[in-house]
Amino acid sequence: MQSRGQAGMSLGRSRKLVIGIMAASLLLAGCETFQRREVGPGGVPLEGFTAKQIFERGEYELQRKDLKDAAFYFGEVERLYPYSDWAKRALIMQAYSYHENKDYDNARSAAQRFIDFYPADDDAAYAQYLLALSYYDQIELVGRDQGLTFQALQALRTVIERYPDSEYARSSILKFDLAFDHLAAKEMEVGRYYLKRDHFGAAISRFRVVVEDFQTTTHTPEALYRLIEAYLSLGLTDEAQTAGAILGYNYQSSEWYQDGYKLLTRQGLEAKPFGDNWLSAIHRQMIKGEWL
Repeated sequence: MQSRGQAGMSLGRSRKLVIGIMAASLLLAGCETFQRREVGPGGVPLEGFTAKQIFERGEYELQRKDLKDAAFYFGEVERLYPYSDWAKRALIMQAYSYHENKDYDNARSAAQRFIDFYPADDDAAYAQYLLALSYYDQIELVGRDQGLTFQALQALRTVIERYPDSEYARSSILKFDLAFDHLAAKEMEVGRYYLKRDHFGAAISRFRVVVEDFQTTTHTPEALYRLIEAYLSLGLTDEAQTAGAILGYNYQSSEWYQDGYKLLTRQGLEAKPFGDNWLSAIHRQMIKGEWL
């Protein structure tokens, strides 16, 4: 019969053996999986593992495409070893895992924590880029909430301005342009809606926004053409001809100019600036090289 001391030593050796076996199992692709939330194999609490071991488990789950579990284990590193270098690495990996899982709210939260805690770290640029992507990746459809597009633009601008030499700056510039174009597309969609229903004043206000605020986007030629349509419908020929002049100056080879030219000539009008209106001001700026 074992004494109490011998039993305690045996139990201690058994516990160490179990933990050793579990640590080794983390490195095997076919190893027994952790039970999520509180314990690992054999029911041993996650506190029994090192930060490195839990981090590697997160990497393993990431490779398996089990993104939810990956985010969980990276989060456990931060929880259990909050001041370690592993916690810093785990936090950026958690943000990435959440983003890959399309859990954009948690991705933003993790990325923002990294930026707040480690603003001077080399991965801060990537954290800011992930934060921007968490907005950008939700704006594919024109009909979605435009608030996300504005937030994406702000976050992408931060990457561009704060980390201009990073590898993420160029990608952010491209995405910024696409998001900017997306906002113009939304204005055009609403403007066309009003135009089809003969709400010409409301349509003009939308197309004007594109011409004034989104003039570098791909939607500007159509916006100018739609302005010709709307102004002719209202009998405002000065504005219609001036819109045609701007369209011809910048997009004479486009189908929008050809169609706009036909609309004007059918009514005996020319594509040239007339009167003193907001389009005339834009035309003057354009001639001086200040427009586009």
